Parts: sequence; C-alpha cells; structure tokens
Amino acid sequence: MKTSASGIVILGAVAMLGQSAHAGECDKACLEGIAAAYRAAYFKHDVSLAPFAKHVRYSENNAAMTFPDGTWDTVSAEVDAPLILTDPVTGQIGIYTSILQRQTQGFLAVRLQVRDRHITEVEHVVATRRNVSSPPVPMGDVLQYHRDVALRDPIPESQRLPRAAIRQLADGYFSTLQYNTGEIRGTRFAPGAVRHENGVMWTDLEQGFKSGRYRYNNRVRDRDCFLVDEERGFTMCRGFIDHKGVLDEYTMTDGTTAKSNYQEPQSWGFLESFKVSKDGILAVEATFSAVPYYLRSPWTKKPDPTYDASKFPITPHAAPGTTPASK
Repeated sequence: MKTSASGIVILGAVAMLGQSAHAGECDKACLEGIAAAYRAAYFKHDVSLAPFAKHVRYSENNAAMTFPDGTWDTVSAEVDAPLILTDPVTGQIGIYTSILQRQTQGFLAVRLQVRDRHITEVEHVVATRRNVSSPPVPMGDVLQYHRDVALRDPIPESQRLPRAAIRQLADGYFSTLQYNTGEIRGTRFAPGAVRHENGVMWTDLEQGFKSGRYRYNNRVRDRDCFLVDEERGFTMCRGFIDHKGVLDEYTMTDGTTAKSNYQEPQSWGFLESFKVSKDGILAVEATFSAVPYYLRSPWTKKPDPTYDASKFPITPHAAPGTTPASK
C-alpha cells in the first residue's frame, strides 16, 4: 500500500508557501503550495498546517457543515499521487486523490477557494462503496488504481483553447449525457479519449454516447464549470445527474433493447474535470456519490428551473426558463 505522497515534498511546499506569503497575488506556484499544505493538514487532522481563513465554508457530498468535520476526522491515508488543478484567475484549486478511512476505500475530489492567500471555501465529494451502493455504479479499488501521470502534463501552447472554449466543450459533454439519444451536442472527442469514474476507466467515449446507452439520465442540472487550468487544459465542474425512474426499457441506436438501472427517482452529485485540446476532450476524471433525489448544492448560486429533458431532448437550454450551465 502506498501512503501519503512524500512528506518531504509536502513539507517543502509548505515552507515555500511561507516564504512567499507576502509576494502579492497567488499565482500557480502559490496555489500549488496551498494545495500541498491542505493535503498535509487534512491527512494529519491538523488545521494549523494550512492557511485557513478565520471563517471557512465547508461541505461534503453537498451537505454544508461546520469546518472541520466529516472525513477530516476519519481519513487515515492517501493512496497514489493526486491530480492537482489550479486557476489563478479565480483563485481556485481542484484535487483528485484516493484515500483510506482505516479499511474503507474512497475516491475524493476537492475544490478550494483561495482569497488573500487563505482558504475560504472547502468542497468535498467523496465516493465509497457505501455511498455509491445503489443502483450499480462503477467503483474501483484505490489500492490498484493509479492516475495517468499524463493528466498532469501541460497542453502544448499551439493546441490550447481559450477558457470559454474549454468550458463549452465540457458543457456540451453534459448536454450529450443528458437524455442521451445518440446525438453529440456541442462537444467533440479526441481519438482515444478516456473517462475515469470513481477509479474505473471507460474507453471509446464518443461511440458510447452515439449508442444512446445513457438515455436514463433525465437531466444534468445546476452545472458550473468554475475552474480552468489553462496550462493543463482542464476545467473542473460541479453538477447533478437526475434519474426520474420512469424510463424502463428503451432502444439504443443499433436497435438493441436496454433496460434502465434506475427504477426510482435517484441523483448523483459530482465534481468532474475535463482535459481538453483543440482535438477535443482528451480525458475525463469524475468523482461522484449518491445524494437525495433533486438535492441542491450549497454552492449553486442560480439553480436551474425544474425541467424534464426527455421533453426537450436537444439541450436543457431549449427548455423554457432554463439558464446557461457554465458560469
């Protein structure tokens, strides 16, 4: 078993953070130092190891709570190396990592908001077998799963897209996932694009969408792609996938009959990131957990009006009164 990434690296980053405490704006190196400090504090259960503001807003699996609480009290180890995303424009950090709570395995996604070099907001989505237990859903083994190191690589400058274009491809992905009929809606996929969901890899993403396999996803709502790591070509997004439970058997685009896993109202809450170049979506990293049906996130500023995507199959924006997904 691999435990927390090198303590020397983490403590060194914390020291660098202290040395640059008066350097002005929090650039990429500053944010990466704060990410390392956060991980050190989290895994040691010691808030003094990271630069937290006096008042910190905190949620875990979309439940607002007093900071620290939840897995801050139970996490025992980090497994494998994390994926760190940073956005100096918005002062936000994204972290995807694998954790243990003693014997309980989990995949953890974190969003941090940094203002004046202090962490003011902490948002966790953690997936364990207990909180993704029904209906059947991918859940990998954290002791066997290793994130592709290429996810951390910068996108060559000649292949980079503007911030708005990166977010638009992610939003198009969600529009394609919502009431999936086989139509690709406002996005595109690079050859060989892969998706990792709670430590399970899926390949041939475009063909999966063209098959209409995911029609049971009635809506992908309250979408917010709040972070863009321009150097790495990533955007990190929050949202919910709702299943109304009314769809039973349906026909995919090849004529095959399929049966929905969802026989009752059910929702997933997620923090999902997309690595993008001019070729399209290269990779997807998603952590999600079950939540009460139609739960709202405490971080959603302008929730979407209620809509039924099966009645507006092109895009949620076609439904009367809905609002753009990406902020």
